[in-house]
Amino acid sequence: MPELNIFNVFVGLTWLTVVLWLGSMYLTLRGVVRQKPLAPSNFEEDIKNKDAPFVSILVPARDEERRILRQSVQSMLEQDYGSFEVIAVNDRSTDRTGEILHALARENPRLGVVDGREPPAGWLGKPHALQQAFDAARGSWILATDADMLFAPGALRTAVRHALAEDYDAVTLIPYVECLSFWERVFMPTFGWFMLMAMPTERVNDPRRAEAVGIGGFFLIRRSSLERIGGYGAVRADVAEDLRTATLLKSSGARLRIDYAPELLRTRMQTNLKEIWEGFTKNLFAGAKFSFPFAVFSSVSVFLYAVAPALLWMFCLLMMVSGDASEWLRLFVPAFLIWLMQVWTFAVINKNWGIPVVYAFFVPLGHALFILILLNSAFKIAAGQGVTWKGRTLYERDGVRPPRPHSETTQQPPLADEQRS
Repeated sequence: MPELNIFNVFVGLTWLTVVLWLGSMYLTLRGVVRQKPLAPSNFEEDIKNKDAPFVSILVPARDEERRILRQSVQSMLEQDYGSFEVIAVNDRSTDRTGEILHALARENPRLGVVDGREPPAGWLGKPHALQQAFDAARGSWILATDADMLFAPGALRTAVRHALAEDYDAVTLIPYVECLSFWERVFMPTFGWFMLMAMPTERVNDPRRAEAVGIGGFFLIRRSSLERIGGYGAVRADVAEDLRTATLLKSSGARLRIDYAPELLRTRMQTNLKEIWEGFTKNLFAGAKFSFPFAVFSSVSVFLYAVAPALLWMFCLLMMVSGDASEWLRLFVPAFLIWLMQVWTFAVINKNWGIPVVYAFFVPLGHALFILILLNSAFKIAAGQGVTWKGRTLYERDGVRPPRPHSETTQQPPLADEQRS
């Protein structure tokens, strides 16, 4: 039989974790209930608005031939908003991305295509592509998006009306994320839950709080507000340029709004385990603000909080079958209860995401994958090996290095004009 004192400590800590999960269940349910979808605005009312501002939609695209590039750009061009342009940047693609974009441009005069240049020293590829599109844009509002995002016809009109009616300087929308494979359905709800817990929308939308989130798939920004922070030059070394842009906008005094918009936007971020591993290895250390100690602390915390209880109740069950059931039952009960609360919590998340509820039973696996990706991201970037994304290596020792762990108000200085060119 285990040493009684140590065993009692384990039992006590496990019951404490039960209490913490009760709090998580409450916060999850509250967050889901409060996350009211942004409904499409009334077309007849909007069409009468003769003062609609001109909007430039910026679309950086690199090696998108095998995805939904044509459908994505076409959905942007088919917006029922009268005053806009689409500027796509072929970001030095190695496939037929540029050919597809130029063919679409010949069919639709609203689409302009910029053949991207090699980024200058200190720039990552995507911020530089966005800056090139921004330099070519004529709009008083800028909409940064991705080449795998599908817009409903009223998406742009609804977002602009929302921004003007409430006097927002920036509106960012959360799309409906399609999850079709096993690993998507196991991992993506885990990532979404962490975002819900760390950055509740009511805190992001409160101008008195520092929390800020930008969704790169749909980030509508008043041009003057973007210029005030230095354009995309202010985030030139940030792999998660959308999050950093949101932070800089909010700290500059801009009014930022985030809304869930499943009726207006949809996307499929990654399609398999390899893509999930590569895509989130690129971003998770940035989410930890490039702090290696914080990344390790977070990984250990998630393991103890969300992975260890499942391993513990299975171990206890094995020991109970082997004998001495009375003592191990004391540890089995709270550990199994934690797993049941996890399942309930993620059943709520999965239902909201359109994922079969049965995948909630695999929630510890999703958390374990999150830990492995975060540690992989932290070790590779901190060691100078860099991470790969679409054939490019980011944050390698001899290339662009990540910003130092930064506070919410730290701002990189804007580039001089000659550095932008």
